[in-house]
Amino acid sequence: MNGNTPYAGLPGETAAGQRAAADIPDLSSSQKRVLHRDVSRIAARTREFLPNEYVVDADVSTGATGPQVTVAVRPPVGHAVSAGFTPEMEDISEEIITADERDEVARGLAASAALQVKRAVSDAVTPTAK
Repeated sequence: MNGNTPYAGLPGETAAGQRAAADIPDLSSSQKRVLHRDVSRIAARTREFLPNEYVVDADVSTGATGPQVTVAVRPPVGHAVSAGFTPEMEDISEEIITADERDEVARGLAASAALQVKRAVSDAVTPTAK
């Protein structure tokens, strides 16, 4: 049965449990540049939604299935939040991550970070009115 799975490995080439290099898409330098630009735009858009006390960072790395994108927000109090995904590299034009996708990720991260602050200080804050 192991010979039927892509994770069985190729004798002398790929160890069991590892992916073959041919299965992982290679990005050209222009594709990498576009992907980094798009991820930076997500981080910048997220910063627009939040005060300066929030730290926003982005990272592009290579995972088992290709490029992995992570954008994280560290609120002044509470837990950090992050969004990680693998962008579709099939149809690459001027942008890999569309403007709508960037806005959606940025809004979601900003809302999640604000919620973390609210949860962290909810016990310490007395409501002034009902």
